[in-house]
Amino acid sequence: MDAETAHGATIAALRLGLAPEQNYADPQELKVSLCGLDFSSPIGMAAGFDKNGEVPRQLARVGFGMVEVGTVTPRPQGGNPKPRLFRVPEVDGVINRMGFNNEGHEAMFERLKTTRVGAILGVNIGANKDSEDFVADYVLGVNRFAALADYLTVNISSPNTPGLRNLQAEEALAKLLDAVLQARSKAAVRVPVFLKIAPDLDEKAMDGIARTILATDLDGLIVSNTTIGRDTVAGMTNAAEAGGLSGKPLFNLATRRLAQMRQRVGALPIIGVGGIHSPETALAKFEAGANAIQLYSALVYGGFDMLDRLKRGLAAGVRSAGHTSISALTGRTTDDWAAGKLSL
Repeated sequence: MDAETAHGATIAALRLGLAPEQNYADPQELKVSLCGLDFSSPIGMAAGFDKNGEVPRQLARVGFGMVEVGTVTPRPQGGNPKPRLFRVPEVDGVINRMGFNNEGHEAMFERLKTTRVGAILGVNIGANKDSEDFVADYVLGVNRFAALADYLTVNISSPNTPGLRNLQAEEALAKLLDAVLQARSKAAVRVPVFLKIAPDLDEKAMDGIARTILATDLDGLIVSNTTIGRDTVAGMTNAAEAGGLSGKPLFNLATRRLAQMRQRVGALPIIGVGGIHSPETALAKFEAGANAIQLYSALVYGGFDMLDRLKRGLAAGVRSAGHTSISALTGRTTDDWAAGKLSL
């Protein structure tokens, strides 16, 4: 089945309740608190899966401790021409150039305002491709969803909206965060705000991002989005397609960037994303510096059963290390990952 058709079928199946539901309580070892939010499990569904907020409650029932919906833009947009989603089956990879296809703020707001999710709900906000003012679009996202979301994610790291990644530059990022956090300060409830960055950053760019965010009251980072690099999939099926690469081939790069940002931002909360596909890789994200993790692409190949394997594996890892909480493992190997001494 075509990759995007298969994705649509999965969303439809979830809407109909045709997905496994977790029938046990999450292991005590996996409870974490982050930005004033209590997670029964630190494993979340990453943005991009449920772009329109159609099935967050169903995903919570599957067993995700957090569900991040979006990316959502102020106005509906169709995204890039199809086909725009491709599998790299040799290495369980995915390439997409979706282009923030979504139904817009109002459609998502109408769905979410009456939905009791049952997990931590994040709303990932973005800018319309043809917007004359990207910053204003993010402010609109904060204004619309601050009262509904448990946290917001400012996504400036998609490679599929021309000019978007330019917002990661120091001066542009300072302007964006100033506007976003001012909008947040006017909301009735103080919603935590995360910034999602790309893995395709050099040392200088990471230094600039760290300086900028540490001068604000931003609540955390999400590291990372997809990569435009192809070194890990050269010559493989669909490797020449334009877009962002995710899945297994992204793991080492994304985890190294996570560790490098952990070194730069101290104790600031970080959600680790990119290439998680096994209990070992999930554990490695925490040890590299993550406080919580998200996945998406691996589910294309491993199915929702993977979630159960990850939880059991993480809990076993905590116990074998002689601890009682997954939080105790955060940052154990940050320096080695940052230096490129570790890989999986």
